[in-house]
Amino acid sequence: MKEVKKALVVFSGGQDSTTCLFWAKQQFDEVEAISFDYGQKHQLELQVAEAIAVKANVPFHVYKLDLLGQITSNALTNADMEVEEDKPADRPPNTLVEGRNMLFLTYAAVYAKSKGIHHLVTGVGQADYSGYPDCRDEFIRSLNQTLNLSMDYPYEIHTPLMWKNKMQIWQLADELGVFDLVRNETLTCYNGIVGDGCGHCPACKLRRNGLGHYLKDRKLGNG
Repeated sequence: MKEVKKALVVFSGGQDSTTCLFWAKQQFDEVEAISFDYGQKHQLELQVAEAIAVKANVPFHVYKLDLLGQITSNALTNADMEVEEDKPADRPPNTLVEGRNMLFLTYAAVYAKSKGIHHLVTGVGQADYSGYPDCRDEFIRSLNQTLNLSMDYPYEIHTPLMWKNKMQIWQLADELGVFDLVRNETLTCYNGIVGDGCGHCPACKLRRNGLGHYLKDRKLGNG
């Protein structure tokens, strides 16, 4: 009997994780999505994630990790802190949530083991590096080994966007048939605006720049 390949996607409802969700549906027999309520200012992202998971026809789970928002100070959890529009040269941006990807993947791994799932999928990447240390390939490979050892269970963390820039991520979404969904229904904006977002936060600038390059490339027939 053929082995059923199952995957769990760490899912936020943003451009990258949504692209990964549909990539996973193409790669695996069964897919689930997991999100975390970590005290983020924009709870709307959890609603957006659930709506996209329903459209993708995958089971969706949300778990609380709100302690993270209590012990860190950043612009995504602190209502009194404004998102920096330009990345500082001497430190990570103030949207860095310390330890977020490590905790998300660790809790996702615990859940996955309980369900007999060996494959974890996350939308991190370092091609368009934003100064987040927990988006690096080196970190993911290290954590993968740590999870395997800590739970004596063979995980494989997949990062399909690791070496793709935003233009290439738009291209992948188009190839997966979800370009319009990703463009209009995801929430990437640090200021909590669905679709094209506010247009001036770092996440929106990166997304818009990649989209412009991809649409130009597609128009020229190179996509």
